[in-house]
Amino acid sequence: MARATARHILVQEQALCESLKQQIQDGADFADVAREHSQCPSGQQGGSLGEFGPGQMVPEFDQVVFSSEVNQVHGPVQTQFGYHLIEVTDRSD
Repeated sequence: MARATARHILVQEQALCESLKQQIQDGADFADVAREHSQCPSGQQGGSLGEFGPGQMVPEFDQVVFSSEVNQVHGPVQTQFGYHLIEVTDRSD
């Protein structure tokens, strides 16, 4: 079964999510941005969600994690929780 490790940043506004993505693309550290801005408890661990399989996250999140390029920041991805930036750090099929 497929497994992945990922980290994310969760905020409530799409514009903020886009701004944070730009900061990361301009060289800001993903983990530092997560600690400062993420509204998810995982933010305190730099956004790390650990390892998980398909179906353990909401569908919009799973779609990105299990189909997008590894080691790139994806998003904003809207879910029922808000807007996410997602970085898949490892995936095995």
